[in-house]
Amino acid sequence: MVLQVRRTPVQLGLRIKSIMAGALASACLELSPMAAHAGDPFRPTNPHDIGDKTEAVFNALFYEGNYAAAESLVGEAIAAEPHEPMNYAIAAALGYLNQDTNELAQQAAMTQQTAEALKAQDPLRGHLYSAVGIFMEGAHAIQTQGIARGTPTALRMLQRVFRELDAAEDIDANDPELSLLKGFMDLLLAVNLPFANPDQAIGRLQNGNPAFLSHRGIAIGMRDLGRYPEALVEVDKALAAAPNNPDLLYLKAQILFLQQKYDDSLPFYQSALAYADQLPTSTARQITFEACQAEGVDGDVCYERSLTTYP
Repeated sequence: MVLQVRRTPVQLGLRIKSIMAGALASACLELSPMAAHAGDPFRPTNPHDIGDKTEAVFNALFYEGNYAAAESLVGEAIAAEPHEPMNYAIAAALGYLNQDTNELAQQAAMTQQTAEALKAQDPLRGHLYSAVGIFMEGAHAIQTQGIARGTPTALRMLQRVFRELDAAEDIDANDPELSLLKGFMDLLLAVNLPFANPDQAIGRLQNGNPAFLSHRGIAIGMRDLGRYPEALVEVDKALAAAPNNPDLLYLKAQILFLQQKYDDSLPFYQSALAYADQLPTSTARQITFEACQAEGVDGDVCYERSLTTYP
């Protein structure tokens, strides 16, 4: 049995979505999902001052995996903290997931605009968020032009992304936020580029924090490299830190499926679907489809089931 991905418009961009999500999650790590106050768990000294509204959006999306809550909170965060590029980046990501190309384009531009302004007071963060904003622009090209036509444009933009990351590295090559962001992206690219070094990327990610994000990034990379036992170890570490995150439950289900442990995967697919009301409809459909496959049902039947369950 082979794990299938139905080629809906969102699923066609799954690889770009994964990289984008990793870039966003890593770039947003000034926020601590366990902290009582807005702060920077990355840097024990000279922390960045991040607003409470931005922290709430970050926690909802990345720690809880609650896309619905993040979508309801992000507008308030933008209004209260308009100079924080993270909010626009999250709004762009949500626009991408909702297939709202206008929202994606607008918020990607705002991410770059606010990040450029941020360079005057915090050049490292400014360069990091410029990278994220450019990446979002590449995601827009994929979504509007399709994989075949949009990928060359996205790859050209990826060169600009790494120029911004290199500029941040010139400021502080050992910055832990930079290490996590660049490690996540390098690992995902290493899955597709034979000359890339996944072990070097994993080394960067192992120095990242919060734990649930660094372990999630390594688990995704290991899954895509076919190193399933290692992927399972990493996703279990991520779940230990964020046990109610449906994205992590879904990731563990996929890894077990790919190990041909179909019966073992089903409880995790079902646990992820328990949070369906807070997930994008396309994600809930895909989880339903894969869970149906794990039951040994024909793919076409599973596809119809996913559409019927989440119309």
